[in-house]
This record gives sequence, structure tokens and C-alpha cells, in this order.
Amino acid sequence: MTIGVDIVVFTSAWLLGSIPFSVIIGKLFFNTDVRQQGSGNPGATNTLRILGPKAGLAVLILDIFKGFLAVILAKYFSHWPELTLSDRMTLGGILAIAGHCFSPFLGFKGGKGVATTMGVILALEPWFAIPVTAVFFITLFLSKYVSLSSILALFTFTILTLLLRAGQYTELIFSVCVTLLITIKHQANILRLMKGEENKFVFLKKGKESNA
Repeated sequence: MTIGVDIVVFTSAWLLGSIPFSVIIGKLFFNTDVRQQGSGNPGATNTLRILGPKAGLAVLILDIFKGFLAVILAKYFSHWPELTLSDRMTLGGILAIAGHCFSPFLGFKGGKGVATTMGVILALEPWFAIPVTAVFFITLFLSKYVSLSSILALFTFTILTLLLRAGQYTELIFSVCVTLLITIKHQANILRLMKGEENKFVFLKKGKESNA
């Protein structure tokens, strides 16, 4: 019985993370597929620049929420005896992020996973979310680069985990792996940053192209 419940919980976490809110909102309310404009990335930043701030904010909140909710589902409904509570929560978060980055609803393609990862961090380590978010916005304010801000924020999460959660091996491995995943997903952005060609973040009119 417990195994069956756990299968449902973790499958739900993966499917929850897989929901492409940017594509749904774009097609439902704007008759626009955000994957066909701008950077083609089905995430909050590209949505904001293609569809405007209201749509971008809605996608951001929903992507954060699905990561948060996946962890909460694992916390309260999974009772896998071989795993600790922390391990079960971390697994729920991993599946949500994997679902977002490799969504079965988008042909196993997806976004870069930053907002969903922030939701997972908020549920796993709410106190870590404060400095991670601070690093993101400070870097964004100083550099205007969303990609650089995202990468540095995730590296901050890894450093905090190394310093303060070194004994929690599952969470430690998770922090390293998710930081590497998001860095890899930003490899094109990193190349543009090195060449000085990366677009800076500004509130633009709908339809303006972006590389974010």
C-alpha cells in the first residue's frame, strides 16, 4: 500500500513539474506559442518579453509554486521507509525540476528550471531562499543579466549547502547536480556573456526578441 502511494506521489511531483505554464498561458490567452518567438525558451523571462509583465509574472509564480508543491506533496504524503523525510522531499523536488526541464508535454524539452528550482529551495530550505534570492536580484540589478543572476544564485545555494548541510548527503548531491544542470542549460547564454553579446534584462514591449 505504501509503495503504491509513493509511486503516485512521486509521479505527481514529476507531472506537476512538467506542466508548461508559459505555453499554456501563451496559447490560451494570447494565441501565441512563446517557443516560436524570442529565445524560444518556455520560461518566465521569455514570456515576459514576448507577452508582457502580467503573463511573465504569472508564469514565474506558477513555476515557483509547482516546485514548492512537489516538495510539500513528498513531505506529507510519501512514507517510503528506506528514505528519510529530507530525502523524500529532495526527491520530490528533483522530479519536479526534471519534469520542467524535460517535459513530456513538450516532447521532453522544456525550460531552464530556475523558477521551479527556487520553489524547491523555498520548500526544502526556506532560510536558504533568502540569500539565494538576494544574490539573484543584486546580480540582476548590477549586471542586468538574468542568466548570470540565475547561475550565481544557484552557486550560492550549493555553497550554503556545503557549509551548513554537509551531513545531508542527498541534499548536498542535489544542490551540486541542479547547479550543474542549470549551468549547462545556460551554456549558450554563457558563451554570449563571454563574447559580450548577451541581451540585458529590461521591461520591453511585447514581441521584442530576447536570448534569456
